[in-house]
This record gives sequence, structure tokens and C-alpha cells, in this order.
Amino acid sequence: MNRILLSTNGSRLARAECEADGQWSVEFLLEGAMVRCLSVDPHNRNVVYAGTQGGGVLRSADGGRTWKSAGLAGHVVKSIAVSPGQPDTIYAGTRPALLFVSRDNGAHWEEVSAFRRIFSRRFWFSPAEPPFIGYVQGIALSPTDPSVIVAGIEAGAVVRSTDRGTTWQDHRKGALRDCHSIQFHATNGDWVYEGGGTGAGAAFSRDAGNTWTQMRQGLDRHYGWAAAADPACPDVMYASVSPGPMKAHSRDDAQAYIFRSMGGGPWKKLSGGLPQPLSYMPYALLTDRARPGHLYAGLSSGDVWHTADYGDHWQQLPVNLGSIFTAMIML
Repeated sequence: MNRILLSTNGSRLARAECEADGQWSVEFLLEGAMVRCLSVDPHNRNVVYAGTQGGGVLRSADGGRTWKSAGLAGHVVKSIAVSPGQPDTIYAGTRPALLFVSRDNGAHWEEVSAFRRIFSRRFWFSPAEPPFIGYVQGIALSPTDPSVIVAGIEAGAVVRSTDRGTTWQDHRKGALRDCHSIQFHATNGDWVYEGGGTGAGAAFSRDAGNTWTQMRQGLDRHYGWAAAADPACPDVMYASVSPGPMKAHSRDDAQAYIFRSMGGGPWKKLSGGLPQPLSYMPYALLTDRARPGHLYAGLSSGDVWHTADYGDHWQQLPVNLGSIFTAMIML
């Protein structure tokens, strides 16, 4: 089975492909584009969107080999998501914290103006990068109800709309205000998962993002980044967590673990072949909708690890993406 991985790689994009014989090839594309986020079209997995640092949105129709501009030129696009329930519909979040929507695959965009009227936005502030203003770090779109949008701000809030962005609910109780990643379950529209830099480091919702739970039992560190869930069992959750931002974003001293919670139980550190602790932050955790139990972890070093049994045993894939700068997707 061919596997294709795309990852943000600092100023460029990394593309790795595994052929049927198990051999991997890696190429680096879009040099200087400063790719910051990626999203694959669930209706056509050859179509991929990338958000860039000032270059707007790029679109590939051939699995990431070639790219064309898809609008929002001049914007710093920090998050992007393709609607699973509305073909051709894409949402993009920017710095400063604005939200845009395209209903024709990026040919035309319009601002979701109500997003500007969220009360707490006056307090959104990110120390991560100058000019230290909050931005839309993650967009989660319901797989069952196209009206539901959940957006995570770094740093400031997790906000929600139930009418396709016409109105917004302000920060949701229990969610992490310093959002690093946020996503719905692959098929269950009740479950949403967040990794973040405040509180417990990970949170989940069982009511489509309305209210959230931070389960701390089993966590001995609190700076979370990636969160994921098994495609068949929404209560099998994963999170990557480090002691703090300085460790997480260090060159080789992340002191991170991948944690798993099953059936509402406490978090458990996963080992089974993984380095203990991980020196490089797992910026990406990917599950495979077609294969329950499978999980891929992309580390800041560019290494990728894989488990086929819910994290009990791991193997490092024979491929390196150079580095993984906060995001990785699988086609």
C-alpha cells in the first residue's frame, strides 16, 4: 500500500512516499514558502491545501507534487480545514485572528465577519512570535453536522459556532485557552480533542465542542501539542505532552511522552520501543481511518514512528522528513 506523508518543514514542505516494496523517497518542495499548516480534502485525497506565512493558501491536485495559489495572498494562514460535510468548502484561520471561508475550492474567499465580534478576542495574546497577537491555530469541522465549527486560538480561547459561522459562542468551559491542535473524531460528531499549553495539556469534548473535560490523572507534565483518537473507538485518545514550552521546542531535550487514555481511564505513558522520554517533540499524531489501532507520531527531528496495536508496540519508519515543524498529514 502506498503511503504519502506531507509535513511542514520550516521554510518548505517535505513530501515522503512509500512504494509497495516498502522503499521510501523524500523530496522537499515549496522552498521559501514558509508552509504553516496542511489539510487534505476528505472527498478527494489527492487534493491538499497548505497555509503559508504571508503567501495565503496553496492547493495541490496531485498529492502534493505540484502547487498553485488558491487565494488569500498576503495573509498569514495558520490553520486550514476542508469540510467533510460540504464538498468544496474550506475554512482558513489567520494571524491576526480572522476566519475566512471558500465554497469553491479556494477560487473565492469571504471573511466570516461575525468572528470579529467574539467578546474575548480583545484579550487574545500569543507570546509565541512577534507581534505577539493571538491567531487561529486550529479549526475543527464536524463530520456529521456542517453547521458546527470549533476554532482554537493561540492563545486565548476555544470558540464554537452552530450555524456555519453566523454567530459564535465564546470560550467553552473546560477547554484549553492556549490551543495547539484541535480536531473532531473522524466519524463521531460528538467527540472533539484538543492539545494545548495550559491546564492539563489535553482536553476532550463529548458534546460537539460545547463543554470540555481536562482529565489530569496519569499526566505528570502539562504542555500538550498533538491530540488524536482511534477511528473506531472515540474514547481511545492520544496526546503528546512535554514539561513546558522551553523543553518542547528545544533542539533535543523535549522530555516528552505520548499518552493514551482508553474507555475513560487515566492517561498512560506509551513505551513499547519508543525512546523514554522522547528527546524530540511529537508535533503530529495521526490515526488511520481505515485501520483502527494504527497511530503515526511525527517528531520535530523528522523521524516518524508507527504502532499497529494502539501504542503498545512501536517501530520507527525508515524515513526522515528533515524536520517536522508543527504539522504532518497522511494522504
